[in-house]
Amino acid sequence: MQILVTNDDGIMAPGIQELAQKMTSLGDVIMVAPSEEKSAIGHGITMFEPIRVKKMSFPGIKEAWAVSGTPADCVKLAINEFCSDCKLVISGINQGPNLGTDVLYSGTVSAAIEGAILGIPSLAVSLASYESCDFSLAGDMALMLARYMYENQQSLPERTLLNVNVPAVDKDKIREVKITKLGIREYENEFDKRVDPRGNIYYWLTGKVVPHGYEDINIDIAAVEQNYISVSPLHFDLTNYKIIEKVQEWGIENKDIER
Repeated sequence: MQILVTNDDGIMAPGIQELAQKMTSLGDVIMVAPSEEKSAIGHGITMFEPIRVKKMSFPGIKEAWAVSGTPADCVKLAINEFCSDCKLVISGINQGPNLGTDVLYSGTVSAAIEGAILGIPSLAVSLASYESCDFSLAGDMALMLARYMYENQQSLPERTLLNVNVPAVDKDKIREVKITKLGIREYENEFDKRVDPRGNIYYWLTGKVVPHGYEDINIDIAAVEQNYISVSPLHFDLTNYKIIEKVQEWGIENKDIER
């Protein structure tokens, strides 16, 4: 069985190395990942410049390619050129959480979304810490979920992926796995205004997370804070079905545009 492993932290990141080695017990692993870090790039794709690739070699990995493009590029390219019989797309292990509305910015999640768009069972995995480098528990969780996804893929709705966040604590402090929904993750955005040596103004995005106050462990943010492993089923239909009729009541359908 072919398994595509990708990420947004770059092909040399320790998280993807841990993930790829774990997945070798499940099938033939093909790594196709960015040649450098592409964090927070969302679902961008490369259209106006070439996508360059470099063949790599890692112990136990059937095939590996470093790609100059985005995580979504990596998945598109892999399925077309390197992994045409792919059965699973696993993205990660990300260094840092991908919780709540941050999934809209995440390259890690976007790679899994691209897999789902292409009709392949897909999984995004993150270690909820920017400091910890122990990816072993997250790797074990990814392997377990990959097995479950493959064995139960018929029960997953079409174009659905799983987003997994693993607390960065010792295994004996993990409470259990919790199936969760996304929360809202907001930031106090600040732009640090600076001037380069040539006198040109530029800005550096800073800021911090706004405390959310969630107590419901069925919300991914609260679950991870309370040492649950969060597993959120996601899909990419952004339609707000609840208000379709409300908007129809505005009477704008079949109406001439006012000039």
